[in-house]
Amino acid sequence: MNEVRTLFENFWICKDSDKETYYRVKRDIPNFQKFIREQLGWKLAHTESLLKLEKIPAHAEAFMGIEEFTDLKDYCILCVLLMYLEDKAEGEQFLLSELIDYVETQLKAYMEVDWTSFTQRKSLVRVLQFMEKLQMLRVYEGKSEGFSVQAGQEVLYENTGYSQYFATSFPVDISGYTSWEDFEKSDFEEFEESRGTARINRVYRQLAVCPALYWDKNDDADALYLKNQRQWVAKYLAENMGGHLDIYKNAAFLCLEADDCYGVVHPRDAMLPEVVLLVCAEIQKGMEAGKIKKTENECIVMGNAMFTDLLRFCREKWRQGWSKEYREMDEKKFIDTVYLYMSHWMLLKKEGTNVILLPATGRQTGYYPGDFVEKQ
Repeated sequence: MNEVRTLFENFWICKDSDKETYYRVKRDIPNFQKFIREQLGWKLAHTESLLKLEKIPAHAEAFMGIEEFTDLKDYCILCVLLMYLEDKAEGEQFLLSELIDYVETQLKAYMEVDWTSFTQRKSLVRVLQFMEKLQMLRVYEGKSEGFSVQAGQEVLYENTGYSQYFATSFPVDISGYTSWEDFEKSDFEEFEESRGTARINRVYRQLAVCPALYWDKNDDADALYLKNQRQWVAKYLAENMGGHLDIYKNAAFLCLEADDCYGVVHPRDAMLPEVVLLVCAEIQKGMEAGKIKKTENECIVMGNAMFTDLLRFCREKWRQGWSKEYREMDEKKFIDTVYLYMSHWMLLKKEGTNVILLPATGRQTGYYPGDFVEKQ
């Protein structure tokens, strides 16, 4: 298996912090460069100090974004910090107080900036720690988290120069864009002559970075390409990423072998995935009993109240086998946690007052031993 997996698992690979991995991946680029360029349609940046695969998705999904960020302000501050670093030379040092003044000046026209607010200081700290984690910043003296405790804490930073490779460059002017949909349109629909290539890229990208590829109509262009070229798609994915391709009536999945996994997978050996497997099992039992019906596109439409009752039922039935955290978790938090996890793994989505259970819920199940109740 080539090293493209390593590029998938890492935002980028820096030579100064992981020289062995940097050279191992760089030597292997000829083995997967064609797959990256032709099937995925992505750019691979490789400089003397950094390797980065620009993993632009086919569609924006609920789970995408920066995991550490919890507020829209975090993203706003990140953009301003990237602007600030553009004017700094590699290796140049600067103080947190200088950076704070710049952030306030740039953002005050768009949002209220008040560093006496713990929430806003914490937001800045989250961004700084994220940039430290990706090595865009290096702390020379002090600690970033000190600013969240008290405004006025000073920190000395050093610009590593990596920030110039963080943002994606676009071939068109995006200043007039108003939503994520504009980016998808410019990526795949603007140029009539390249629609065939765009379709190929969409299919491979969705299968490569998302839990599932779904379609509603039989004449869906991406689905038709996938079905007609299934042997080649399966071959290229297996050769470069491993796993096997499963195609159903309204869905397709790239499934990894149990002994050959990488990245974050579902299901895995953790409590929350176990809970979700039990929920999927109850849904399947309801279908077998005729209490739950599928739609033509293999989905299940369920009211919010009915889905909530289903989660409560599973909790009462199996909670004795769960960890202390999930046995004692507040009911609302439990429901929100399970919903968010299933949403991120494309097992469900919300539509008005309904929950749409997607085809993947029918492909997985979990159960405890037959004597589970007796053992309690």
